[in-house]
Amino acid sequence: MPVFVDKAKIFIQSGKGGDGHVSFRREKYVPNGGPDGGDGGKGGDIIFVVDEGINTLADFHYGGKYKAQNGQDGNKRRCHGKNGEDLYIKVPEGTVIKEANTGKVIADMSGENKKVVVLKGGRGGNGNMHYATSTMQAPKYAQPGQPALMLEVMLELKVIADVGLVGFPNVGKSTFLSKVSNAKPKIANYHFTTLSPMLGVVDLSDARGFVVADIPGLIEGASEGLGLGHEFLRHIERTRMMIHVVDAASTEGRDPMEDIEAINAELKNYNADISSKPQVIAANKIDMLPDGEDSDIIKKIREKYEPLGVKVFATSTLTGKGIKELLYYVSRTLDELPKDAVVFKQEFFPETMARDTDEAFTVTYDSDEKEFVIEGPKIEKMLGYTNLESEKGFAFFQNFLKDNGILDELEKLHINEGDTVRMYGYSFEYYRNADTVPANDTDEYDDEEDET
Repeated sequence: MPVFVDKAKIFIQSGKGGDGHVSFRREKYVPNGGPDGGDGGKGGDIIFVVDEGINTLADFHYGGKYKAQNGQDGNKRRCHGKNGEDLYIKVPEGTVIKEANTGKVIADMSGENKKVVVLKGGRGGNGNMHYATSTMQAPKYAQPGQPALMLEVMLELKVIADVGLVGFPNVGKSTFLSKVSNAKPKIANYHFTTLSPMLGVVDLSDARGFVVADIPGLIEGASEGLGLGHEFLRHIERTRMMIHVVDAASTEGRDPMEDIEAINAELKNYNADISSKPQVIAANKIDMLPDGEDSDIIKKIREKYEPLGVKVFATSTLTGKGIKELLYYVSRTLDELPKDAVVFKQEFFPETMARDTDEAFTVTYDSDEKEFVIEGPKIEKMLGYTNLESEKGFAFFQNFLKDNGILDELEKLHINEGDTVRMYGYSFEYYRNADTVPANDTDEYDDEEDET
């Protein structure tokens, strides 16, 4: 029998954008062909889609890493790098995708949300063909592709049903579901027969049908992690109302009135919104009461809860007594309630994440050399694509320092104009709005074949 899994943690990563290319067109009788480095391809997206043939998160039970394809680098002759393929992750309807550390909702795969792009791939970098100007005819730099986005997410399946069955273990919820719907739950006379939520469709001949979810039995302390119930309380969040099944015959020695209060307290402790949902009480197992529906306990339950707006039905899943009346009452109540599906709103926006998770940089001051030092793979990578000896290249790199907050970091260290800054063997004087370049400006075009 397949294992029901309704919670899993996985790592996802979009594709990195391909780097732009540096090359120059060389053809016979074309002495000044100019730059022809192509753009890098876009990285693949991470896309979640609903698969109606799946009803569990078992495929993600052991976690795992899900990575989209990187975009290919650009090439000479203005060839565009191939875009990385998107990665589609199939999940059951009702799956809520959350940022693992904060628990904030990224996407709820419910309602109209059948397909959601969770992480976008990095943009491909521009090739050097984009940077040619009348005064800079041979740019020897290109733009690197955007890094990938990576995220650890928690997947939570919250079943989609109109009505939730709640109550202590062994009060008859599974038998109730089997009598009123097409569901075939396992039924036995011991606690926690139901180890996973069961869904059933109730069909009524002359009224609107509805979907019922049998939630595994709660016990006192479930909202604090005791027993099995706390693992499944999340499945009640989407229901529009609840049928509270209670053992009116006290077959296990518990007081039915105390049972009702205990379960309602657990619901309120878990989520106050759940406890405020419309509720109907099924006082079950009246076939085991001497006076049946006229028993004192049935009268006590009605006297206490019906004035509060909670309808009480005396039922027997064995004989069918009271079941039909309860179902029609639930159908009428659902018709009066809002029909909008419960869809959790987005709270976490991955597109606002910085794309430099694995490409950090540091800005420090070397007191011995009296120089400010900028280091890190992000800087090294950009230097590999930039010709600092050209005016345009230096301006390009200056904007990079500004856009990434590096100039701000230098100013926090109290840098002054004219101070020396060192980066991987390059040294230059600092000017906040520098429009000049270091010595050895090499804008002159080289007629020899050149591909970098």
